[in-house]
Amino acid sequence: NIAYYRKARNLSQLKLAELINISRTHMSRIETADCAVSLDVIFDICDILNVPAEKLFTFRL
Repeated sequence: NIAYYRKARNLSQLKLAELINISRTHMSRIETADCAVSLDVIFDICDILNVPAEKLFTFRL
């Protein structure tokens, strides 16, 4: 769901990664659930995307 909200705000992976001070590769791995992510990074993503954390983990059908 991170990718969905990121795209809805016209942000590239690179731009979002830069805003939260991580690499684009790490951002990609977060979006594909290919790595663990700290709460600090999750909250940073939520702040930038203006989305509550629970929305990032709600599955869309």
